[in-house]
Amino acid sequence: MTLPDGLRLRRAHPQDLDDVMWLEHASFPTDAWSASQMSGELYSLHGYYVVVETTEGGAPTIVGYAGLSSLAGNPVADVQTIAVAAEQRGKGIGRVLFTELLDEARRRGVHEVFLEVRADNPVAQAMYTAFGFERIAVRPRYYQPDGVDAWVMRAELATAPGIGPSDDGPSGVGPSGVGPIGREALDG
Repeated sequence: MTLPDGLRLRRAHPQDLDDVMWLEHASFPTDAWSASQMSGELYSLHGYYVVVETTEGGAPTIVGYAGLSSLAGNPVADVQTIAVAAEQRGKGIGRVLFTELLDEARRRGVHEVFLEVRADNPVAQAMYTAFGFERIAVRPRYYQPDGVDAWVMRAELATAPGIGPSDDGPSGVGPSGVGPIGREALDG
């Protein structure tokens, strides 16, 4: 799975907070995270946040982000958030972001991943289902102030050969064919 030309995936930095928050508010106008919540996520030792940004036409612009949280040694992880700018949707960016989160979960030795998704978001639900997630519960009126239910979804991760918390395999490339953030294979 690759990004369209002119875009790259990279690890998020705390300096990305303003750009991520702009996209957060544009994507989730009624229930956006606060800047302090997002800052805490970007600084967290347990978190793994990535962004997709433009590479052409001047200063890079963040057009998508996603985050995962898992405690060291814990076989369980949670997808915290994922968003793609409205004008960039339908290009596979969400799938690339989500694939990177799942690859990182595998690198951390995670066996089970959980997430919540709005009950009124069939596009996201379909993507998660395509990745093997199943709805296991409903949290009534979870998203406020809208009062929209959340579907709790879960997937078991198969451990790919050569992929573990400290081994990216002989080639250093994860199951998606993309290397860990910071390696040339990812941005190449």
